[in-house]
Amino acid sequence: MTSYPTPAPVPVRPESEGGYKLLALFLGLVVCVMGFFGLWLALSAQHASDDASKAALSAAQPAAAAPGDMSGGSATTAAGRPTPSYAGAAPADAAALAAAHAAVPARLPAAPPGPVAAVSLDISHGVVSVAPGIRYDAWTFGGKVPGPVIHVRQGQLVKVTLRNASPMPHSVDFHAARVAPNVAFADVAPGASKTFSFRATDPGVFMYHCGTAPAFVHIANGMYGAIVVEPANLPKADVEYVLVSSEWYLNKPGDKGAASLDMVKAEQMTPDWVTWNGYAAQYKTHPLTAMPGQTVRFWVVDAGPSLNTEFHVVGTILDRAWLNADVRDAPQHGIQTAVVPAGGGGVFDVKIDTPGIYPFVSHSFASVMLGEVGLLNVGHVAGTMSH
Repeated sequence: MTSYPTPAPVPVRPESEGGYKLLALFLGLVVCVMGFFGLWLALSAQHASDDASKAALSAAQPAAAAPGDMSGGSATTAAGRPTPSYAGAAPADAAALAAAHAAVPARLPAAPPGPVAAVSLDISHGVVSVAPGIRYDAWTFGGKVPGPVIHVRQGQLVKVTLRNASPMPHSVDFHAARVAPNVAFADVAPGASKTFSFRATDPGVFMYHCGTAPAFVHIANGMYGAIVVEPANLPKADVEYVLVSSEWYLNKPGDKGAASLDMVKAEQMTPDWVTWNGYAAQYKTHPLTAMPGQTVRFWVVDAGPSLNTEFHVVGTILDRAWLNADVRDAPQHGIQTAVVPAGGGGVFDVKIDTPGIYPFVSHSFASVMLGEVGLLNVGHVAGTMSH
């Protein structure tokens, strides 16, 4: 076995040993600096995370409410003020005033003969009655609310003349018309007039209203009415009535002085009164009439500006119902309640054989409580109904 001699150790020079020590010290300093920098980054990230969490929590909380503000800091409509309801407000002699009130005629007027139906609408502002003893400073077509019922025959040329005697611009928008609205429905300045025409090609019952911006305000103040475009092939009716549903939003009771529009109530759709043809419960005090066995046709428009009408006749069924006033197509039969949307119409026939008193209402009974109720007296019987 061969033996190898152990190699002698390499001697280390003093200057080399000092270099190693300096290198070790430098590396130690580098490690310390990097450790401190890493700790600083970690703390900064934690602080940033905490700040983000606080910001998110703050954003999720409502803003601080002002003294006396019960909204919790959330957004509110219009002036943000609560408004009292004047529903049912009436003077002591309300019953006598209701009896003395001349109910708005609901009978469908005759359509004009000939190929042209001339329609004149005078625009004015004035005080109207909306319930017994309750007055409102309204904007009107023809000095009344709703405006005059317009009855034309399908195919007639409707020639409309507007005369504006009010202190502000107004216009008219016919839902029955197929015309360029920027031309036909343009504003009419105070003291001015304009004329435009459209062909009544579409049968049914339609709303007309002021379209001047904001139309919401002009409608809520009373500028609306109904136009009936009658086709030649509709089944015969013995008695025909036009009913326009609408809401009133009052800024005061209206018994001591005329009320005006309360925009907060209007935006929140909380009316003081809801009416047939502009006056609360007028056809309860002055019922519409028919004889047993007659077919009674109701041409119904909902002028809104916001609430729908759920048309219902108590004690009978709607024998024929042209929903959405679609009289081109066959009607539906045996309908208990028919929805008439705000801005829409409907045509409804009832045939009642038994004498009696039959209320007609919106089956949204909050509206009944606010005045949208009338009576159809079949056979001229005595008495009344409580609806």
